[in-house]
Amino acid sequence: CALLAVFLSHASAVGAPDRSHLSSDPRVRAARAMVESGRFDQALAALRPLAPNHPDRTDVLFLVGLAAIGAAERAGTPDRTALLREAVAALRAVLVDRPALTRVRLELARAFFLLGEDDLSRTHFERVLAGEPPPAVAANVRRFLSEIRARRRARGYFGAALAPDSNVNAVSGARILYIGGLPFRLDAPEEKRSGTGIVVWGGGEYQHPLDSRLRLRAGADVARREYAGSGFDRAYLSGHLGPRWLADEETEASLLASGRRWFAGTPHSRALGARLEVKRRLDRRWTARAQASWHRREHRRDDRRFDGPIMDAALGAVWRATQTLRIDMEAGYARERPASPVWRNSSRWARAGVAAALPFGFTLGGNAELRRTEYRGRWWPFTPDGASRSDRVGVLSVSAFNRAFTVWGFSPQLVLANEVRKSNAQLYHYDRNRAELRFVRQF
Repeated sequence: CALLAVFLSHASAVGAPDRSHLSSDPRVRAARAMVESGRFDQALAALRPLAPNHPDRTDVLFLVGLAAIGAAERAGTPDRTALLREAVAALRAVLVDRPALTRVRLELARAFFLLGEDDLSRTHFERVLAGEPPPAVAANVRRFLSEIRARRRARGYFGAALAPDSNVNAVSGARILYIGGLPFRLDAPEEKRSGTGIVVWGGGEYQHPLDSRLRLRAGADVARREYAGSGFDRAYLSGHLGPRWLADEETEASLLASGRRWFAGTPHSRALGARLEVKRRLDRRWTARAQASWHRREHRRDDRRFDGPIMDAALGAVWRATQTLRIDMEAGYARERPASPVWRNSSRWARAGVAAALPFGFTLGGNAELRRTEYRGRWWPFTPDGASRSDRVGVLSVSAFNRAFTVWGFSPQLVLANEVRKSNAQLYHYDRNRAELRFVRQF
């Protein structure tokens, strides 16, 4: 297409993957000349036998990727998808060891674009922008991002994890309750219970174009957490429907009707309301987002005291400090006004996360979250002086996976988390350690 032609006219400004890794092998130099002259099939025939064990592996794999993309772009190519998959595999192998190579990532983003895998393509194009490419290349990358946004229609996702938890029921384990300064031993204190659960999640969305800047979004999300004993099972189901407005090249907004349903063994609660989402790219490295929602929540008959409106709002930003370092930040506010005054509360939270792609295929991440919740009602006898309840929750987590190890495009990711709730209300503080072995899609 015309966009690809413009892109290719400027891509050489980024340069080869690394001039110090251009091979002096006559066979590789000959294959490079074939790629430059458009003889892609001949180049692939020469390069494929060299790729597994050649000492100049970076150069050989990069040329395989270029040749495969070039061959796939020719009109009427019968094995177009197979060629693009070959290009993805070759370029991905280079980035596993050397994640900061801008030109390699640029070509990988283009291969995903041609495959129609827009989420992956967008991610890599955004990382290219963080690498400060020449202005002409940056302008063309933005054109690709605009076309991805304009042509986006359907998307879906799925994931699963094993989830050990040291305190599945999130209890303090305390046996003494102080009332008026006097200790009272609980007859049947709830004990901490540990267990290993299975978590699955998934969802999808379709966007129907109404005009050049307006889309109709419709989607659903579902999650299920299963532990031994139905008392600890949890399920979540949500759906949304509404318009998405592409205000300009960098800004979009959505106003969605939203419904949610929570299950805990049997149907537990439901909520209907609306959600507003706004997103804007500020520059090559910064993207800002905002969201706000209001829902009316209703519970089953024996929990009617929790019925009432709930709302939340949050501001966040993503900073791609470099191609290999991403930092996420968010702060928010939430409020619940159930029928029971004692459970009315408001919360403030802040969270930050970092993810770094390292050599040898490793990606390491870390997240920290702090939430403070203030309740309105009086909590005697749980608070000795009858004051309102106040909670502070802190969560620290780390994650790791290796990009070199994938199965059907998914990498196993290990996540470890520690969560602590401190409360002035007796029996409501706890600590727990959680782990998840997830399977995540990379490249």
